[in-house]
This record gives sequence, C-alpha cells and structure tokens, in this order.
Amino acid sequence: MIALPVFGYKSHISIDRRFGFIRGMAVTSASAADGRLLRQVVSTDNTSSEVYADSAYRSRRNEKWLSDQMLTSRIHRRKPTGKPMSRATARANAAKSSIRAHVEHVFAHQKNRFNLFIRTIGLARAEAKLTLCNLAYNFNRLIFHERRGTAG
Repeated sequence: MIALPVFGYKSHISIDRRFGFIRGMAVTSASAADGRLLRQVVSTDNTSSEVYADSAYRSRRNEKWLSDQMLTSRIHRRKPTGKPMSRATARANAAKSSIRAHVEHVFAHQKNRFNLFIRTIGLARAEAKLTLCNLAYNFNRLIFHERRGTAG
C-alpha cells in the first residue's frame, strides 16, 4: 500500500441561523478529522441551543460535550454499515439537511462569487485567506440586511 500525501485545506464554520453571519471558524489540513473541531467552532454564547452538523461531527465525546454545554444535538446520523437506513432516521436527516443547507450556501457563495481557490503552502496562509474571505462574506450579509431593512 502506497501512502499518498493529501493536499488541501478544510474550512469549518458556524453561522447564525437567523441572519447568516459566520460566527466561528477553524481551518485544518484536508487530512484532519472533522469531529475534533466541533468545540472550536460551536459558540456557547449563541442564542440558539441547537447544533446542526454533518455526520462526521457525531461521536460520543461530542454528544457528551454538547449535553454538558446544555446544547441540543441535531447532528446527522450515519447509515448503519451493511443495512438500510430506517425511514425515521432518513426523515430526521432530511429535516436537518434543510437547515444545514444554509452553511453549504456560504461555501458555494465563497467558491462561485469570490472565486475562492486556495493555492498556498502552509496552514497559516490558508487560514489567513479563508479568514479574509469569511470577513468579506459577513460584509456582504451586512449589506444585504441593511438594504433589506431600508427597502421594507
């Protein structure tokens, strides 16, 4: 077996569900596990007590931490290995996906409108570029909400 190096970076963000502002972020290499970043991204001073996330963030350790912080876990459930997913779990995941889609819209906005493509060497440079991109996204959201407020 040949080990191939993995190049690239992952951007982990948390957004405000009501207004769509990016509230927290973390940047890792592409080979890092997602579940370890939940504590860095989730803010306990948020007004919502619900946490929506991809199934990669589901672990006993994260579930315990969420319950200790008095947060409600709305993290997707994985399909059981070698078995079909139950209808109840599939319906619950579908309901969670409609809310999680707002985070995916942020990534699509950054990729399409900002032409975000990271071609840097080093995690610090990638983090700087993603931080600036997240700030620009928040400014766009602020302008959107300001215009919406004056038009209405």
